[in-house]
Amino acid sequence: MKVVKLEDVLGTEFDVDGGNWISRRLIMKKDGMGYSVNDTIIKAGTETHIWYQNHLESVYCIEGEGEVVTLSDNKVWPITKDTLYALDKNDEHLLRAKEDMRMICVFNPPLSGKEVHDENGVYPVDED
Repeated sequence: MKVVKLEDVLGTEFDVDGGNWISRRLIMKKDGMGYSVNDTIIKAGTETHIWYQNHLESVYCIEGEGEVVTLSDNKVWPITKDTLYALDKNDEHLLRAKEDMRMICVFNPPLSGKEVHDENGVYPVDED
């Protein structure tokens, strides 16, 4: 069994600041679960281009308000507390935060824990 407290991750190498967001990596590839779990803050007033070509992601908003714009069809999806969205087709999107948003993010395949978006909004594949 594994128990992780957010306070155990804060200030470590797994507390990753991506500029528009801060992602606290709770469960990672090394934990052998087949997925990873992040507690992420999306900063108010930001817009982030994301395109997880190598990962599927489910995101559950537990605080705040914003929106996701899927770039394939320019559809705007309002995101508020208690809303989950799933990027089940590696959807290229914009994530806009009207206020700070706290999100619980689950990735498959799992993240190693130190990833940041590249110039295309992509996390690289962990080849190990």
